[in-house]
Amino acid sequence: MVVRIRFSLHGPPHRKIFHLVAIENRTARDSKPIELLGIYNPQPRPNPGQQHKTMQWSPERIRYWLSVGAQPSKTVERLLVLGGVIKESPSSDKETLSTPSSSENPGIKIDDVD
Repeated sequence: MVVRIRFSLHGPPHRKIFHLVAIENRTARDSKPIELLGIYNPQPRPNPGQQHKTMQWSPERIRYWLSVGAQPSKTVERLLVLGGVIKESPSSDKETLSTPSSSENPGIKIDDVD
């Protein structure tokens, strides 16, 4: 059984949210996951002076699944590197996995859920 860490799409049209899930590789995108690891809301939430997107996840559970061999999707890997949960892999393609430096604000606010 190959386990992937990927996004599952939820929510009504025009207000989509994504669940970060550990799921078997062969299953459909929105099928029942093995475990829910986090929630990503791409809709900007206005704050005074800035707008940001929200990402809530459990870093311990993500690290556990990675330690037992789960493979993150490219999008999830990019967000995990951006959030500091994992380090950028040297074999990753620099053009498709380019992350902004810490001085640039990517517009994503990450909350750890423990």
